[in-house]
Amino acid sequence: MNTNSNIYTILYASGLVLTVAILLAVVAVLLQPFQDRNVVIEKKQNILTSIGVITTPENADSIYSATIKDDFVIDSTGQRKEGKGFDVEMVEEVAKKGSERKLPVFIAQVSDGTTKTIIPLRGKGLWGPIWGYVSLDADQSTIYGASFDHKGETPGLGADINQPFFQDQFKGKTLFEGDKFNSIIVYKGGKGSASVAGDLTHGVDAISGGTITSKGLQAMLLDCLSPYVTYLKTNKK
Repeated sequence: MNTNSNIYTILYASGLVLTVAILLAVVAVLLQPFQDRNVVIEKKQNILTSIGVITTPENADSIYSATIKDDFVIDSTGQRKEGKGFDVEMVEEVAKKGSERKLPVFIAQVSDGTTKTIIPLRGKGLWGPIWGYVSLDADQSTIYGASFDHKGETPGLGADINQPFFQDQFKGKTLFEGDKFNSIIVYKGGKGSASVAGDLTHGVDAISGGTITSKGLQAMLLDCLSPYVTYLKTNKK
């Protein structure tokens, strides 16, 4: 074949593109199990972070197994359903009405021997999804710990929802006032804004300059925790 012809050029280019596509497909298939594994490990690490347990990819599995004592699904009436909470896709569930969702629950035992209830969260920030986990004391109202993360919030502003200085504010805050569910209020204005508002029980300070992300997080807490109210009231100690 004439190597200078248009047909040769088209066939050569087509063959090259096909070869590269096949190689990329093979690599993607080979790497998929490792990618899936990394997603599982990261999820376990995030769950454990909400109770103050910091892990590495190497030890997350063993620590998770030793710490998480129960993992189940409930409905909005507080009744257990079939399945494991870990397997629930929160992206799909938050698109449903609260009364129709599968609600994951994780029960953890911390170092002092007490148990904590961990609830997953999923919502919207300024530029994309935000998510996290909140752990509760036995009274099912007092927050023991919280961890949040995001996909693409603004660095130095909304992205700081995954920083300890923001997450640590949630420790000791309460979701209920008596039997009334109040959730958590994020007060705009930065450091000290919750104190100025006179709400040190249910309020935390928004991130200065990250008001939209902070309010998105507040909405996420309300939307994701509200369906658990019956379960929390029934199981408080």
